[in-house]
Amino acid sequence: MTQPLLEVKDLQTYLFTRSGVVKAVDGVSFSVGAGETLGIVGESGSGKTTFGQALVRLVHTDSGEIYFDRQPIHDKSRAEMRPLRSRMQIVFQDPFSSLNPRMSIGQIIEEGLVINGIGVNRADRLDRVQNALASAGMPHNILSRFPHEFSGGQRQRIAIARAIALEPEFILLDEPTSALDLSVQAQIIDLLRKLQDERGLSYLFISHDLKVVRALCHRVMVMQHGKVVEEGPVNDVLFHPKTAYTERLVKAAFEVAA
Repeated sequence: MTQPLLEVKDLQTYLFTRSGVVKAVDGVSFSVGAGETLGIVGESGSGKTTFGQALVRLVHTDSGEIYFDRQPIHDKSRAEMRPLRSRMQIVFQDPFSSLNPRMSIGQIIEEGLVINGIGVNRADRLDRVQNALASAGMPHNILSRFPHEFSGGQRQRIAIARAIALEPEFILLDEPTSALDLSVQAQIIDLLRKLQDERGLSYLFISHDLKVVRALCHRVMVMQHGKVVEEGPVNDVLFHPKTAYTERLVKAAFEVAA
């Protein structure tokens, strides 16, 4: 693997729940290289999403180390993380709830540019917005329209355009295809592959859908109860699972009823 862009060592995160304190992330370590996609899979409640949010410092981490481009970020405050936000973006599961319904498409994508001080003037920002939309497979003449006017797949393309407009190096993809029809899922996966090839992007892809993971990821980590129970090249893990838990996930994903 190339020099790690993102490296995590023994990360631990506790959450407060109705039943008490739960160790949501339990001693997880991994790295992601430039231009690589690492998948994180597991059943609901396995700690996938909490882990992903902890990596980009959206939730508190109790111990462990996180390095982005060899720079420690585990001890940074929200204010100290701000200069790195444009380099680390997130695409969420539900594109409708992640897009402000009161803002136009142009405003939604430009907002991140304004907040991060990207673009020399309004015309430059507008050009970046249109280029991002084109790269995401959307027409540039939709800037004055609103999220509710688009299908789920189109909204996810807009969410991806919002992320790539900031020219990040790393994108956390949190179940980005789970709310979409199968044919639209395939289109989004193709788009993510194309953007990775063109821009050298690194992805952390959180999903419960092993078929999508197989289509997009280079490596995969399997999580159960906050721990990594298995990891390796995606085909090795999915076709030759070493744990009963992974074998059960694979069987549920790929077994076709007679």
